[in-house]
Amino acid sequence: MKKDKQKIDISLLSPEERQAYYTKKLASYLGFASKAGKIAAGTNTSIFTMQKGKTRLLIIASDLAENSKEKLIFTATQMGVEYRVFGKAEDLGHYTGKYGAGVFCITDDNFAKVIVETIDNTSK
Repeated sequence: MKKDKQKIDISLLSPEERQAYYTKKLASYLGFASKAGKIAAGTNTSIFTMQKGKTRLLIIASDLAENSKEKLIFTATQMGVEYRVFGKAEDLGHYTGKYGAGVFCITDDNFAKVIVETIDNTSK
């Protein structure tokens, strides 16, 4: 027997509920991408992945050290990679199963697209 899923009307949610909704979606997408092997984690790995042209999206934790952020943003800009500064390293590590990292490269176009949309909606 199939369960009927109810569609959620986002416009009816309070700002806090909307934030929680999109955060849950983001956690799911990052988890799926990680299980599919479409995420690279860590500063040096991310720089290397960008230089190889494999990175579709760079996610930088907001609590990452300023020097590291600047270096990653500079490299992303030079390589033409879309990036977002979002969330805390601990939370992002929890979502991906890659604890201790504060930077994540998404290497798949489709995952990158839905994750960017979700991050942008979460930040509204």
